[in-house]
Parts: sequence; structure tokens; C-alpha cells
Amino acid sequence: MKPGEKIRTLREEKQIELSEVASRVQLEVSQLDDIENCKVAPSLGVLIRLSRTLGVRLGTFLDDQVQQGAAITRKGEAEDTSSLSNADVSKKENLAFFSLAKEKADRHMEPFLVEIKPGTPSNPNASTHEGEEFIYVLKGAVTISYGKEEYKLNEGDSIYLDSIVKHQVYSANNEKALLLAVVYLPV
Repeated sequence: MKPGEKIRTLREEKQIELSEVASRVQLEVSQLDDIENCKVAPSLGVLIRLSRTLGVRLGTFLDDQVQQGAAITRKGEAEDTSSLSNADVSKKENLAFFSLAKEKADRHMEPFLVEIKPGTPSNPNASTHEGEEFIYVLKGAVTISYGKEEYKLNEGDSIYLDSIVKHQVYSANNEKALLLAVVYLPV
């Protein structure tokens, strides 16, 4: 099930009107409707606000199944779990997220492989949400706008940042890049 479908299912199970959820997460009703119908991809910030509003973990939107204990993802087994835009709602998907622990129940961190597509962001809106992020560049180079600063990270470089500060990640040299990203959300 895609994240948008899970959002709609959870909202309907909790009997919350589309307009009420849209208001709580600071979206237009039409934007939330497009997300629920998988027409656009929500940003990580929007997913976090939705998880808070619907009372579920962020990973709920990306999980296929859950298990207790350790979760192992072997090389080549990480599946594209979601594509998220770098802005609140966008038809252009700049980031592809591959969950590395979608089977793990009750986790507090969200580890992902993130594929950054070539090009600079078409939308200047940066992401902001609760928590912290750790990003490690596996391949290529990225530019990270963080607040008023901008950092170029090459293969082997990493950054640990407070997610509440506006941030955006994009290709530094107009080539695809691959990152390991771990997002922590406070309970």
C-alpha cells in the first residue's frame, strides 16, 4: 500500500474529515486529496505532521509489515518505499527513499537509502520538521542548504543536523547521488 493510501485509510478509520486533517497539517484540502490519491508525493515534513495528527509513527506510512526484534535488509533488498518531494507538495519527485528497517516495529529512528536525482531543486521551499537527521554520502556529491548556510558533501562525508532548521538536499554536480540518512523523531 502506498503512503497516500495509508494516510487515507488511517484518516477514515479515525473518522476525521479530510478538511480537518488538511487544516491541522497546514495543507489545502486539494493538496491532501492529491496526496491521498497518490497524485503527488508528500515531503518528509508533511509526513511527520500527518503522523502526529493521525497519532502514528512516521514509519507507519512506509511499512509493509512489522515484526519484533532485529530487522535485516540485505544488499539489493531495499525496495523503493516512497518518493518524497523536497517541498511540501510537488509533482516532481526529487528524492527516492528506500527504507532499511520497514519491518521493525516500534522504531524511533527511520533509516533510509536516499537517491538524489540530478539537478537543483525546482521549488525553493526547504523542509523543516521535528527531530534530528544524520546523512552520510555513499556515492556522488550533494549540496545541503541548512538555514542560511550551504554545505557541499562528497563521498564519505557526513552531516548531523537539527531538522527544525530549514534544510534541503540536492545534487552538487548535476549527477545522481546516494545517501544513507537516519531520521530521529522525538516521541
